[in-house]
Amino acid sequence: MRGSAPAYHDRLLICDCDGVLIDSEAVAAEMLIAELSARWPDVDVTPVVMPLLGLRIERVLGDSAAQLGKTLRGDEIEAIRRTVEAAARDAPMVVGVEAALEAVSLTKACASNSYTRYVEAVLARTGLVRFFGDRLLCADRVARPKPAPDVYLAAADTLGISPSACLVVEDSVAGVAAASAAGMFVLGFTGGGHATHQHVEALTAAGARHLFDDMRRLPALVDRWLDAGDAFARASTDMKGDESW
Repeated sequence: MRGSAPAYHDRLLICDCDGVLIDSEAVAAEMLIAELSARWPDVDVTPVVMPLLGLRIERVLGDSAAQLGKTLRGDEIEAIRRTVEAAARDAPMVVGVEAALEAVSLTKACASNSYTRYVEAVLARTGLVRFFGDRLLCADRVARPKPAPDVYLAAADTLGISPSACLVVEDSVAGVAAASAAGMFVLGFTGGGHATHQHVEALTAAGARHLFDDMRRLPALVDRWLDAGDAFARASTDMKGDESW
């Protein structure tokens, strides 16, 4: 296992925030479902909301309303977004993520579909800001949010790293699609409270090159990527910590 001091100045590890650094997606989903169910008690919103996790909250709400034949006013969308962010902001760190980041000897950046102020608050509260500093790119700073590649391309460009030299850790379909479209190697993390069998399959379909459900495995996966690059088997899985691959 390589040490924490950056040893590869031409490589970059980019982490999503929600669902990768903090286990917030399940919290966000619960709040979204509660808010929409209170407004639309005549429909089951859960099967509509869950596949949309990872998109901007405004998009989740808009798409949910469209699919269900409902409407939401602009002030309602803003109120729900603030309620969801307030709950998600206090979610616990993903188990093992702090030690994993400490052990990875790459420069690290965070690329999120959330608002900058929210992610800054999360990183400050958890202390994870020490790994990322000001290397933070969020969807409110680019033209198009995930699943467009803009936020990932902006991170690479800002730090002067080729997209092909970036390793991304993502938990959402939108995030995996965004990083893949940016030409980056994507690890799909499935250890969050919101992960389901269908979600795992969707990450692979979106372009995740390897799946893992234990953040303590990240340093070894980073080392393997550094050593092997594209020799990593496409869509291989490490759901039980199997090292046979």
